[in-house]
Amino acid sequence: MADETKSSDPAGTVQQINRAWLQGRVDDLGPLLHPDVVMVFPGFGGRSAGQKVFLAGFADFCRQAKVHDFQQRDQQVDTIGDTAVVSFAYEIVYERSAQRYRATGRDLWVLARQDHAWLAIWRTMLDMTETPA
Repeated sequence: MADETKSSDPAGTVQQINRAWLQGRVDDLGPLLHPDVVMVFPGFGGRSAGQKVFLAGFADFCRQAKVHDFQQRDQQVDTIGDTAVVSFAYEIVYERSAQRYRATGRDLWVLARQDHAWLAIWRTMLDMTETPA
């Protein structure tokens, strides 16, 4: 991973994930993800499993969209033993196919501690709304 090591805290891992994809460094996400990571689509409308598919989703977004702004607030971290839940409210403004969109919601990540590092094992986005910007 470029200039970074795995974080020793769950919030740091999610921060590294966000920094990497926002900078278009999707390959840097691999060491932060469990090989069997699960993504549950917004509204629980489907799911994908496995690191390869997870990374493909981020890569597709990075290829097709230009992020103009990304803000997060109200981060919450709950850790019990070797499991953690990290969530935060977000607002993103991005452009795809010459149209701008504003999306808001809550990003929810579940992480597991392995070998003194935190790996993402599950993710979903809650209360997501998307409107033209």
